[in-house]
Amino acid sequence: MTEHPDRPTIPWPDDPSRTPPGPAGQVSFQVPPAGPPGAMGSPPWGQAPPAPPWAHPTESTRPIWVEPVRPPGQPPAALATPGGSPSKGTARILIAAAGVGLTAGLLGGGAAYLVGDRLASRPNQPALPAPIPGITTRPDGSIAKIAATALPSVVTVKIKGPDGSGTGSGFVIDTAGHVLTNNHVVSSVAASGSIRVVLADGASVDATIVGRDASYDLAVLHVARTDLTPLTFGRSADVVVGDGVIAVGAPLGLEATVTSGIVSALNRPVAAGDGGETSYINAIQTDAAINPGNSGGPLLDMNGKVIGVNSAIARIPGTSSTGGNIGVGFSIPSDQAFKTAQQLISTGKALHPVIGVSLDARYDGEGARIVSPGGVTPNSPAAAAGLRDGDVVVEFDGRKITTRDDLVVAIRAHSVGDTVHLKVDRDGQRLDLTMTLQAAG
Repeated sequence: MTEHPDRPTIPWPDDPSRTPPGPAGQVSFQVPPAGPPGAMGSPPWGQAPPAPPWAHPTESTRPIWVEPVRPPGQPPAALATPGGSPSKGTARILIAAAGVGLTAGLLGGGAAYLVGDRLASRPNQPALPAPIPGITTRPDGSIAKIAATALPSVVTVKIKGPDGSGTGSGFVIDTAGHVLTNNHVVSSVAASGSIRVVLADGASVDATIVGRDASYDLAVLHVARTDLTPLTFGRSADVVVGDGVIAVGAPLGLEATVTSGIVSALNRPVAAGDGGETSYINAIQTDAAINPGNSGGPLLDMNGKVIGVNSAIARIPGTSSTGGNIGVGFSIPSDQAFKTAQQLISTGKALHPVIGVSLDARYDGEGARIVSPGGVTPNSPAAAAGLRDGDVVVEFDGRKITTRDDLVVAIRAHSVGDTVHLKVDRDGQRLDLTMTLQAAG
């Protein structure tokens, strides 16, 4: 894909449906006949009041059967009823002690009348203060203020293809109509299908894929709108554990949903993917609620800047699906997202740094072992640095390596041209090596 030098740059920091209920009047009441004369009246003073009707069960204490209100056109449900069946085809709910409620209501009314009469006899009583209007503005730095500012820039991504339809999230990154989302949100319709972006004002517009990268799980879309407000990227390198964060997106298709939490951990090595496409993320971990449909939405700091792109959630070991948020979500750091988005807009593809080795998938020890023989690619950064087949990488640029995925994530977190330091175990010795990363291919 050719470059587009005239495209505006991305802003950098400091730069189940429910049918409405039917109309009233669908509730039918069967009122019991009146009780004995005087049962509800006031007894003469000095005389014991007559026994209440529930003390001697009579016809007047029959329970009231109520038919629940149903949506228009919905047939009555067949509910089991105690003490016999109601009329055919009618679902009824037993309301116990209805007579008690009626009596209490009448007594309450009488008490209110007496109090009202006494109050009326005191004309000089002060009036209650009138309610004042509520305050709808929110202070800077509050979640409500940040959400109100960010929501117009967050979109819902809807796809439809041969394998079905789906929903994800995204956000505007410049004034040229570019939207950033996850690759896994749109990958199934990359070859065949349609993508529509639902904007904050409810407008739905067609979108096309400018570029996507499975390894970083990022994709840039384009919509024919130049009046959209982009979000500003913050620096994920400045994020620390405990920082407050806000996740915005469309979980389960619920558009413009805002949740909050903190940064739980940094530099989590996350390998995720399906259908043969695996992404390697040096992730920000958060406890802000992230659910299916949040993918591609922004993770904001408490200044309203993007510090991550929500991408994955953990699942409980032994289960086949996440089942939703369990307080362990992962976001692609904004430094990586910004860099990759620029590359995708410029060339349609992203650059991947490599060291030029093949890793042994059968090795289950500590570190990442290079395949032997043939694990080191000739003329690669690894060969130039002196790595050999069978070496075990235990540290990469100050980061401990425990598995091969750890090493891949650590490499992908850097840029082409970066110089890095490694610690390698070889024949019982610990070696320190230095290399410069090159681009894949």
